[in-house]
Amino acid sequence: MHNRRIEIITHSPAETKALGQKIGQQLKPGAVIALTGELGSGKTVFVQGLAAGMEVPADYYITSPTFTFINEYPGRHPFYHVDLYRIENRDDLDEIGLFEIIHGEGISAIEWADRLQEDIPAKYLDIHLEIIDDKTRKFFIDTYGFETIILI
Repeated sequence: MHNRRIEIITHSPAETKALGQKIGQQLKPGAVIALTGELGSGKTVFVQGLAAGMEVPADYYITSPTFTFINEYPGRHPFYHVDLYRIENRDDLDEIGLFEIIHGEGISAIEWADRLQEDIPAKYLDIHLEIIDDKTRKFFIDTYGFETIILI
């Protein structure tokens, strides 16, 4: 069930990271964040902010797990950063253990989540990023069965 859509524009990577941090501070166990947007749209920068909001220690460098598919970080709750860019079929999702993660008690941020299709959980936060110019990004944040996120 679609609950709400929020549109936000950030004007720098620092603002994108700050938005991620604000959302990360509000996430509860089991939360799934589905991220979509073209290459270079700021998904990983946003996830760096989520990690800060999740209290992942600052000495962990958050980078996209393009070749490992999933990176796990300690924080307020276990935090999983998933990148499905190189996933070719549904069997690959089973093989990397994605379903156990997204149905567990940790918090998952999934880049290229459109590759999940019907396998996305019923409750999730859908975040689509659009490039406006070199530093400006537009976020479309939709909640599906998810508690409201406060962005004030």
